[in-house]
Amino acid sequence: MTYRRIWLPRVALAAFAFALGGCEMNPATGKQSFTAFMGRQDELRVGAEEHPKILEQFGGEYRDPAISRYIGELGRRMAAKSEMADLNFTFTVLNSDVVNAFALPGGYVYVTRGLMALASSDAELGGVLAHEIGHVTARHSAQRYSSSVATAIGLTLLGAAIGDGQIVEIAQFGAEAYLASYSRDQESEADMLGVRYLTRNGYNPFGVASFLRKLELESALRAKLAGKPGEPDRFDMMQSHPRTSDRVQAAIAQAREVAPAGAVPDGSENYLRVIDGLYVDGDPDNGFVKRRRFIHPNFRFQFEVPQGFRIVNGARQVTAAGPQDSRIVFDSDRRPPNASMLRYVHDIWAHNLSLSAVEPLSIDGMEAATGIGRVTVPGRGAFDVRLVAIRFDANTVYRFRFYTARGLTEQLALPLRQTTYSFRRLSAAEAQTATPSRIRIVTVGAGDTTQNLARRMAYDDEQVARFETLNGLAPGEQPRVGSQVKIVAD
Repeated sequence: MTYRRIWLPRVALAAFAFALGGCEMNPATGKQSFTAFMGRQDELRVGAEEHPKILEQFGGEYRDPAISRYIGELGRRMAAKSEMADLNFTFTVLNSDVVNAFALPGGYVYVTRGLMALASSDAELGGVLAHEIGHVTARHSAQRYSSSVATAIGLTLLGAAIGDGQIVEIAQFGAEAYLASYSRDQESEADMLGVRYLTRNGYNPFGVASFLRKLELESALRAKLAGKPGEPDRFDMMQSHPRTSDRVQAAIAQAREVAPAGAVPDGSENYLRVIDGLYVDGDPDNGFVKRRRFIHPNFRFQFEVPQGFRIVNGARQVTAAGPQDSRIVFDSDRRPPNASMLRYVHDIWAHNLSLSAVEPLSIDGMEAATGIGRVTVPGRGAFDVRLVAIRFDANTVYRFRFYTARGLTEQLALPLRQTTYSFRRLSAAEAQTATPSRIRIVTVGAGDTTQNLARRMAYDDEQVARFETLNGLAPGEQPRVGSQVKIVAD
């Protein structure tokens, strides 16, 4: 007992002394920051190691030479005015429809194709890039990592001191979860630095605020499409950070402090010219969404989901969210065992699930099988699940999983059965002519309104809301005659 009373203060004193030695003045923020466990060379190594993993996770790089050239030039201009102008930044557009942007240590900055479609000017996209550059120059990842390691070391010493090994594992998990995202202060710092770098390059500093406002609109739209119109924060890409509405106001205040006198162009004409023709909702290489259909011309198949379901094409699977948390998950099994589809469903795919009503099917002339079971989803309750496996060729089985809440299964049985039988092969001619939707830029004419322009959008639902969100228009706002707007066209 006496030993512990003496040893614990020494441990705390040593940890405190180490922490002081690991602090440095950050030139971007002007603040002391603790980065003892991740040096500059470590940041370069981590970024280079993780870059290929990011590409794999987000569908690879969007391969359009004009887009790649544009993002590289704009990003390098922003980085050149930062406090790390000597760092060799890498800027990549990811081939994903998810609206997102992030940065890795060592200067790897990413924006998605979906985010580029939402932005409307050089200033807006430049503000996004500048914000992510701000995370790099403020060394936020190094701070998070170092704090996490220091917490783990302190907990290890504490566990040794009190003789309880379990405290280390439990507390480390909590610390890791807490440090998984940037803190509120770090996001605010990145916003501030984004405004700084944008202004130093002569762009309108209000671009940061206007894009954050678009994120608000986009989050509200996705909540509405998901049938949860009162919960936009659940669909905000910044949901773990300060509320977007609060960040908009802060960004506006920062922009007003540094805004130059007179009008500053935002580069909208140049930006819209660059993204004219940008793929929306997928591409031929990875498959794409057309209204309620998922089409993959390279693999030559398609299927259609029921009314009220929204398709999201991920890197490894296609999902469709429907009413009351019902969900469709579609994926493939490459080089499956040489077995009948009945045996594949019952003994191989669902070997850990108790299935009933396992039976053979024929779908578009292909051998298939199905079975039903019951699962419990943490935090969401009990769901019925129907499995469907389709042998597409000797090397590929395509698979559906249909999840429905217990009280909704009977109601959705027919629509989901129709989805099952909508799966079919595409002929060579169909595959060749199948094309994804694209961003198209149109000039607003004298008789044009939000309503008639929205009718040109390649969607069956929420055309007006989609058009307003894509162009940053408030509900009911009309576009200015002679201005350019974006539509999504077939």
